[in-house]
Amino acid sequence: MFDSLAEKLQGTLAEVRQHGTLTERDIDSAMREIRLALLEADVNFKVVKSFTSQVKDRCLGANIIGKLNPGQQVIKIVSDELTALMGGDSRELNFSPRPPTVILMAGLQGSGKTTATAKLARYLREQHSCAVALAACDTYRPAAVEQLVKVGAQAGAAVYEQGTEPSPVKIAAWARERAVAEGKDVLIVDTSGRLHVDEQLMAELVAIRDAVNPDEVLLVLDAMTGQDAVVVAEQFAAAVQFDGVLLTKLDGDARGGAALSVRAVTGKPVMFASTGEKLDELDRFHPDRMAQRILGMGDVMSLIETAERQFDEDEALALERKLRRGEFDLDDFLSQLKMIRRMGPLSGLLSMIPGFAGAQLRGVKVDERELDRIQAIVLSMTAQERRSPELIKGSRRLRIARGSGTSVQQVNQLLKQFTQMRKVMRQIGTGKMPDIGALMRSAR
Repeated sequence: MFDSLAEKLQGTLAEVRQHGTLTERDIDSAMREIRLALLEADVNFKVVKSFTSQVKDRCLGANIIGKLNPGQQVIKIVSDELTALMGGDSRELNFSPRPPTVILMAGLQGSGKTTATAKLARYLREQHSCAVALAACDTYRPAAVEQLVKVGAQAGAAVYEQGTEPSPVKIAAWARERAVAEGKDVLIVDTSGRLHVDEQLMAELVAIRDAVNPDEVLLVLDAMTGQDAVVVAEQFAAAVQFDGVLLTKLDGDARGGAALSVRAVTGKPVMFASTGEKLDELDRFHPDRMAQRILGMGDVMSLIETAERQFDEDEALALERKLRRGEFDLDDFLSQLKMIRRMGPLSGLLSMIPGFAGAQLRGVKVDERELDRIQAIVLSMTAQERRSPELIKGSRRLRIARGSGTSVQQVNQLLKQFTQMRKVMRQIGTGKMPDIGALMRSAR
């Protein structure tokens, strides 16, 4: 996400970092490049002007002109201002002290509102242990109710629907009463959209809002539409006050105009971001983390949270005991590989690692199929071979290669890498620091 913007900003700041000292002309030149990068990213012109002016004023106010190694201070200022531009602190949902908490979803047709509703339901169920119900109030779009029933079931939420005959307002009011009766923690109301903002859409939203008295109104915006999304947000803000934004398709947004402009233009924060098609690919939007990723500084906290979602404490304790006894085998290796696969695409994980983000990833081709090959090789081994890899000699290696559709050379490479990994694991398990340099030389 934001690949184009990230590349340009990182390039500009890399040049700033190379200067031993900075002059006001150097800062003006950097601000000009940053201004162009933001405009090309489809960020609102007034937002760009205000942002670069603020960054320049802070750079001059920090008295870094003529000082040695000022580049890091400039990067820190740009990171702080990007964070402030996107909203500063991330905001969580406001939960009602008297359940159910009612969340009204608004947006145009095609923004991904129904899928976003199911994603939010899954997020609340898994992250907050909420019992969630969905109200199917989109009675105009063909098959919208059926779609919500399907994705709602996949998300583990109850779906309250009455078909398409009753009015959306009556369905919403009925769904709220049912959610109260059934003791649901959260009710998410999926509403109708239009191809454009019109009076009928707004009137219906106002009527539904008045009928259910929502605790939160979320506007669903397609991040890939850039400034169009921001214009839509302005129109919704003028007609139906919303509390926050849920951005969809952020993973496909190479520019970033919507995410960078919507808070400054509407005053409403981006609260959630959808980063993929799967129902579990919805996260809280953290402006500070996003700023760091745009500037190639990684995102350690998101990496940790991603790992924790796949983390099984019992498995971890069992693995720790094995490491202490020096019993790490290919079955354990396969389990760890599967956990990594569940965390998402490798390119996304690498982008969260400081020093391995942004410019460092350009030109790096991450072949996800390599993990499939490794898994096929391990699964082609017998249980005894996975426990005792030293048994795998010539004829066994040939059999494994044939069974996994790979070559003997690929089997040899995997076994060599695993041997080195196990050596590291044993040293760590005994409290010793491994000689990484020696291990890398022997692995070549």
